[in-house]
Amino acid sequence: MTDPRPTSAVPARPISRLRAFLANAAAGGIVLMAAAALALAVANSPLAPAYFGALHATLGGLSLLHWINDALMAAFFLMVGLEIKREVLTGQLATWPQRVLPGLAALGGMAAPALVYLAFNAGSPETLRGWAIPAATDIAFALGVLSLLGPRVPLSLKVFLTALAIIDDLGAVVIIALFYTADLDLPALGGAALVVAGLVAMNRIGVHRLAAYLVPGVLLWVLVFASGIHATLAGVVLALTIPLGLDRRTGDSSLIRLEHAIQPGVAFLIVPIFGFANAGVSFAGFTPAALLDPVPLGIAAGLFLGKQAGVFGLSWLAIRSGRATLPEGATWRQFYGVALLCGIGFTMSLFIGLLAFPTSPILQDEVKLGVIMGSVLSGLAGTLVLLTSPRTRAV
Repeated sequence: MTDPRPTSAVPARPISRLRAFLANAAAGGIVLMAAAALALAVANSPLAPAYFGALHATLGGLSLLHWINDALMAAFFLMVGLEIKREVLTGQLATWPQRVLPGLAALGGMAAPALVYLAFNAGSPETLRGWAIPAATDIAFALGVLSLLGPRVPLSLKVFLTALAIIDDLGAVVIIALFYTADLDLPALGGAALVVAGLVAMNRIGVHRLAAYLVPGVLLWVLVFASGIHATLAGVVLALTIPLGLDRRTGDSSLIRLEHAIQPGVAFLIVPIFGFANAGVSFAGFTPAALLDPVPLGIAAGLFLGKQAGVFGLSWLAIRSGRATLPEGATWRQFYGVALLCGIGFTMSLFIGLLAFPTSPILQDEVKLGVIMGSVLSGLAGTLVLLTSPRTRAV
């Protein structure tokens, strides 16, 4: 993660900080739900021409939708990178025993949905590129659903879901970098590499001023955008270079300070804007038969069937074999309910869908239908299972 072992240890994160993060992510998920519902309503109302017209209006050579997806979402990916680094170095993923259960669950929860999608699209080479769409879990949406259930769900399961989703996000970032990259511009890529080398060097020599990282970070975004790699990945790379260790002068952590500063804006503004801009799909001209096309059906089945099978199946094997333990205070039924909620794949699934089919508005609309169907089914089924689950383990 580029950080040397800090000379001053980062203090252990208190449970109150974890609760605050979960509460913030959960509330952001509720706002995201509202934004997605509003987008669907607007896209199927008399306001639809103005909605779609605004998204495709150009500014500086890019449409508003491109500015949202390529520039604004860089802050979301910066947040993802900060969370990954903090959790791996000092948080819920700091030790191998802590990583086993969410790691295996995330692995199963990415592989099984991809296989389900491929099964539905095996006869269509054009749509095979969408195999990774159902592989991602939306942490904000899923925690938003959990927050509506209150104390019915033990904190240990919320921690498990958070850790799983963070590993899942890391996997999605790797997938985007490896499989959804256009032709590379080597000079721009070389310039980006030089900027990253400079950021890593500043980390190593103990530079803690955030401006020293954020200003080159803007240049990094420009160069990555020009290189052919999706520009939002610059946010993840930048995050991994920001120091987590304590600054001897101020006594605080640059990474945690930045994370706390941008988290509300990302959760309550950027991600809802992304949801509003990308969830709007007009149902005009769609017939019920369209829901059975390979792309929407493969995505919906991948999220609803593949996610629960992969997450619950590998977790069950790990726990039964003694390699992991069931989260404290949780029942198997509650654990299955959370596995169902992992099928809510909204933000990252939509994002990957746009990368998979960048020139096909029809397939993009089918992606939206599949993501909405799979996420709604997963959310409703997971909620029903958790609402009807006993709160204590049977003896």
